[in-house]
Amino acid sequence: MQSILTVGLDIAKSVFQVHGVDAVGQVVIRRQLKRRYVLEFFQKLQPCLVGIEACASSHHWSRELQALGLTVRLMPPAYVKPYGAPRRRVLPVEEGSTQKVVD
Repeated sequence: MQSILTVGLDIAKSVFQVHGVDAVGQVVIRRQLKRRYVLEFFQKLQPCLVGIEACASSHHWSRELQALGLTVRLMPPAYVKPYGAPRRRVLPVEEGSTQKVVD
């Protein structure tokens, strides 16, 4: 498996979206995770950068992921909003999180 450098995490009530890219920007992983499997998934990853849209529960997840040795960046919703257009999504929100966290 290729090394994941950056992960975009779209958090929700019960199902989270994960989008991971390598050093050249190629998608390495794109998957849905149930809430109970999120920490288990991130424990298996090498230290990397994780981008999360800032919201009420993002602070909790930020602390949990930082405890695992990951670097977490919270982004304002305005940075991620263009990726979650209500009618038709051009890019998924988690993919937008991955792109914006690097910028």
